Amino acid sequence: MALTPVHFFSHGSTMMLGEESESADYWKKCGDEALAHGIKGVIMMGAHWDANGDRIEVATKPNPGKSPVAYVHPEKYMHYKLNPDLPTAKRCIEILSSEGFNVRGNDSFDWIHDTYLILIRMFPNGCPPTTIISMNARFDPHFHIKVGSSLRQLRKEGYLIIGTGGAVHNLYRNRWGQMLRFSDNFAQETPPETWALEFRQAVEDVISNNSGPNLRRAMTRLMKHPQYRDAHATDDHFMAALFVAGAGGDEEDSGVCGKLYAETWELTNMCNSQFTIGGWDRLVASAG
Repeated sequence: MALTPVHFFSHGSTMMLGEESESADYWKKCGDEALAHGIKGVIMMGAHWDANGDRIEVATKPNPGKSPVAYVHPEKYMHYKLNPDLPTAKRCIEILSSEGFNVRGNDSFDWIHDTYLILIRMFPNGCPPTTIISMNARFDPHFHIKVGSSLRQLRKEGYLIIGTGGAVHNLYRNRWGQMLRFSDNFAQETPPETWALEFRQAVEDVISNNSGPNLRRAMTRLMKHPQYRDAHATDDHFMAALFVAGAGGDEEDSGVCGKLYAETWELTNMCNSQFTIGGWDRLVASAG
């Protein structure tokens, strides 16, 4: 049985839905490969939904709406039909509960662009059955690694696990002028600042040079990096990376490092790096 790859996608600004880019091309490639291999569904953690206290939530609304997307024409997303996978959502709740999480379904949550932007780009001809997992608002890296680790078993059953956040994502340090005046999110009047370049490189170094449990440890250490707070003014967009490290950092994943496959800089200092751990040709080791 194939062990599905795990993706950490930096979704970037809302304009990544409206503008063509190297990242968008890679998202589409990953979606095509997933469909060609007959995935059962997608399980995602984004960066814009978190639960309070010690809780985590799973989206269970049968017909979710979409939060509006700024700076993108509604035709790009309004007619895309979402496909919530309620049976798998129930199963995720059962798995997470068995692992000790305070977890519950949320039957009123409407999906946000961090997840459906990626789904539209990956699967433009139709959304596969999809389950959305919330973050926890305490943003504990070990907590989110455990969430990914708990759901990792679903990779062996044909589910594609995706974390969608950001490698370098600090809205306060972006340069918005060209986007606001000319709708040009890719304008680079100056190079990215040193802090953005250094943390971007640290993320690539960690993902491409660590595997198995070492990946999990190295990803948590990134939150102590000298440039981490410059690169992430808030922790929300980095939790998806920890979720992915949990799902792709088991002992069984030792020797399988992630790779950077595409990258798009936006707003001068936002780095949208696209990583994949594993591949469709990797097989699960047989028992014994």
